[in-house]
Amino acid sequence: MSNLILGMMSTTNNFVFKGLHIVAWLIFVGLSIEAGGVIVNFFFSLFKPEFVQNLYQKLDLSEMYRDNRFAFFGTYSFILIISILKAGLFYLVVMLMHKMDLSKPFDAYVARQISKIGYFTLSIGLLSYSARAFVGNLNRHGFITDNLNQFWADSQAFILMGAVIYIIATIFKKGVAIQDENDLTV
Repeated sequence: MSNLILGMMSTTNNFVFKGLHIVAWLIFVGLSIEAGGVIVNFFFSLFKPEFVQNLYQKLDLSEMYRDNRFAFFGTYSFILIISILKAGLFYLVVMLMHKMDLSKPFDAYVARQISKIGYFTLSIGLLSYSARAFVGNLNRHGFITDNLNQFWADSQAFILMGAVIYIIATIFKKGVAIQDENDLTV
């Protein structure tokens, strides 16, 4: 009876894991499209600003470009880097889920990937927080930046999540060391 229950749990876990893998792929594709859209917006805003209102998210910073190029390039740099890092983060998640063996999860690859995911997450959070401060300063100097908050509204969540993932990565590294030690003693 207990073997039947364990077998059903294993099947359920595999099904949930595969479902989460598909969700991670969908998020990765969506974030990649967003990053690509932001890159296209950036180049159109430099060379054909009249088309920006027809593009992705209508991110029109042409007035900022005319008034202060440092503010324009600084703001767009934050937007581009954060968008690309988010897509990169979910690429790491997808690759982790693709190569992870649920029957033996404590291996060096998984520990390294979780560490990278933690660093990406923390970087996104810190950059988002810095971007929010930068744009807040621009706002105090008369620039209209209300439509930009969507790019870094979740900065504190990413910082907290990065810290939690770092703790999990540390536990996984210790688990790998214990598992390697057990493999040597058997």
